[in-house]
Amino acid sequence: MEPHNEHAAGEVLHQRGWRKAFTVKEMVDTWAGLVGKVEDGYGDMVEEYTNDLYSRNWLHEAWPILNERAIVLWTPRIKTLDDRFRAATVFDDGIAMSQFHRISGFDPIDMWWWRRHPRLLVGELGRSLRTAGATDSS
Repeated sequence: MEPHNEHAAGEVLHQRGWRKAFTVKEMVDTWAGLVGKVEDGYGDMVEEYTNDLYSRNWLHEAWPILNERAIVLWTPRIKTLDDRFRAATVFDDGIAMSQFHRISGFDPIDMWWWRRHPRLLVGELGRSLRTAGATDSS
């Protein structure tokens, strides 16, 4: 398959079932927004959180179909956000998240963000994750 530019990749993913033809910028911005909320204490419902995590899934799916220019442009920003997300979350191998969302089909190495939960357990998400056995970790 020939590599695509950012907009064409969004169209390809839309044809594969994503609700619209997102751009890389839209999904990087969404991922950045989630990372910032997780760092500050994500208090929305678990359904909102899982929906927000899909922005990282989209980026993961887009990478193999993007052209080299797009990859070179966006990789440093995504790596920085990924590092921030890892720092603001705790690895529990998906035990807490799997009680609210099916993650067994997600590759545990490539889709690592599903196997972590926020360190700060606040609001509705915090209450839900605590019922699934998650604990605050500083």
